[in-house]
Amino acid sequence: MTQDVCLLQGYYMHKDVFGTLGDFITSPEISQMFGELLGVWCVNEWMLGGSPRSMQVVELGPGRGTLAQDMLRVFQQFPMMQDVVSLHLVEVSPKMAAMQEERLTGVIKDDKRKNAASGEDVVCKRRKTKSGVPISWYSDIHDVPQGFSCYIAHEFLDALPVHKFQRTPQGWREVLVDVDDGEGPHHLRFVLSPSPTAASKGFIKAGEKRDHLEVCPQAGVLVQHLADRIVEQGGAALLADYGHDGSKTDTLRGFRNHQLHEVLQEPGSADLTADVDFSYLRHMCAYKDKVVTHGPITQREFLENMGIELRLQVLQRNADVSQRKDLLSGYDMLTNPDKMGDRFKFFSITRQRTPPKGSRTPSEPAGFYRLEFQ
Repeated sequence: MTQDVCLLQGYYMHKDVFGTLGDFITSPEISQMFGELLGVWCVNEWMLGGSPRSMQVVELGPGRGTLAQDMLRVFQQFPMMQDVVSLHLVEVSPKMAAMQEERLTGVIKDDKRKNAASGEDVVCKRRKTKSGVPISWYSDIHDVPQGFSCYIAHEFLDALPVHKFQRTPQGWREVLVDVDDGEGPHHLRFVLSPSPTAASKGFIKAGEKRDHLEVCPQAGVLVQHLADRIVEQGGAALLADYGHDGSKTDTLRGFRNHQLHEVLQEPGSADLTADVDFSYLRHMCAYKDKVVTHGPITQREFLENMGIELRLQVLQRNADVSQRKDLLSGYDMLTNPDKMGDRFKFFSITRQRTPPKGSRTPSEPAGFYRLEFQ
């Protein structure tokens, strides 16, 4: 069973689903500190990579463009990064791309989407941000040019389709969607496949101990592609999402107007999401040579390691009473274990690397160890 029923109806294609008027609120919409610290993360990876002449910041599913805007503001504070950074946004929705373009460039122009198979230009748009940073839009990660890149995927993987499986006395069976001819309001229902399917034979690891399982093959293919690009061209990937390390079972759920919504009710009208199984992503990256994965760790750990408390103190110095209240509220929402702090996880993919002899620089990416601030 997959979430294709949601995606094919164009849930993300034709409306703004973010913020207080949408179906859910994401971390970048809560506080500027989130995006700023991810910008610092990119700068750190660029420096660990030898400070190459160019760095592509590639964001998958950029939402309203808020995260990109906050990261760009950080890059402007580093003179050595002038003329180094370019922004590459992977976005399938023309509606969301227009929203990102208006936020980042101040204007909206035509969106000319091409098919990569046609051999034509696969770039949907080429612009410059308000600060002069080159920015391009693509429909597919494979269309992004090769080069040293920091890949950011925030609340992207949880929207990809999942296969659901149930252990039975007869072995693993796939959970499918069937037409319901009964009097129920949905006219759709979940059923178990009567026999093993190709997916139940191919996607379940030997020795799996859970009785209910969700697998996202598209996420596995994506992280392998990112791993290949990182090994060949340099850079790193940072994935942040609702997720777990192989412990959860049935997590598929729907949200509409910030409330839980029946998954099979009114297909295409709600956000369908399933927690990311980071143990599966780690397993898929294990097939790649010279690649190391890090995490998952909680959002609270990552942001604290990146110095969110220090950033909060700096911002409060020039803030009025109302702004201080908003800053503290955002900090609490992002880091409180009972809110987003422990529900969201961070996971990273890098090349294998050894710190220079005598260096105190860890081999892990920033955020996965405690940064020392002078």
